[in-house]
Amino acid sequence: MVQRIDVTGADGVRLAAWEFGSAAGAAAPGVLLLHGLMGRAHHWAGTARWLAEGRRVIALDQRGHGHSGRPPAGADPAAALGREAFVADAEAVIEQLGLAPVVLIGHSMGALTGWQLAARRPDLVAALVILDMRASALGEASQRDWEDWFRRWPLPFPSQDAARRWFGEDDPRVERPDPGRGAFFADVMRETPDGWRPLFSRRQMLTARETWVHDAHWDELAQVTCPTLVVRALDGELGRAEAQEMVRVLPSGYYAEVPDAGHYLHHTHPTACRAALEPFLRTLQPVRG
Repeated sequence: MVQRIDVTGADGVRLAAWEFGSAAGAAAPGVLLLHGLMGRAHHWAGTARWLAEGRRVIALDQRGHGHSGRPPAGADPAAALGREAFVADAEAVIEQLGLAPVVLIGHSMGALTGWQLAARRPDLVAALVILDMRASALGEASQRDWEDWFRRWPLPFPSQDAARRWFGEDDPRVERPDPGRGAFFADVMRETPDGWRPLFSRRQMLTARETWVHDAHWDELAQVTCPTLVVRALDGELGRAEAQEMVRVLPSGYYAEVPDAGHYLHHTHPTACRAALEPFLRTLQPVRG
């Protein structure tokens, strides 16, 4: 069973959190799942089901994503979609739902939010899992590439299947057919009167990315004192050398790889992702009675 819980985030933005059923109840160790840019809480379903065995698992639709609200009209986009807002939202969810000290598992941008929160509020985070997120700056060329990519989307799609085919086969960024990637993006499309369009605003996604893509995040990573697992997808965006350097920088860092997986590993390879996460999670001491 999955239950929706509404939470108030930074600036009063309404956030949709999803609790995955567990017989353990509110006294169980808390787990917070944070998706990446353009993702949604539902992408964690395969992971959340096994995590819910003995844990209280919450997956969050982050602001501007899924069923959560967008920043209020008139708000400064750079602030309302910046790092401080995303981190404050995660902090609000943990505190309002009584999850602390939480095991925080984040993918891509959600992982960055996780380690920024863990660095600032170590009292809230018992352990951290970073899935395929770089600590190095990506730079202006990367942002321009994303702008060009967004312009190529043939919106609206005539059907959800058409979106699945385009992102899995026809997208110029796809080197070979990738059904998992197609399914990932098809799942963030919704039907509108003129066809299928994304749940999010592409302009807002670019704004959110703009607030972190130019900066390196090594200093904040070094401030994360809780046990932290860095997970690299072999065909993802995090290179082995950088991943191992992240582990070295972390005061209590661990490393794992998921073979044959791309960037969206938690959605496309949940079983292999579980195999990478479970040994680390078993080493953690229970944080609740």
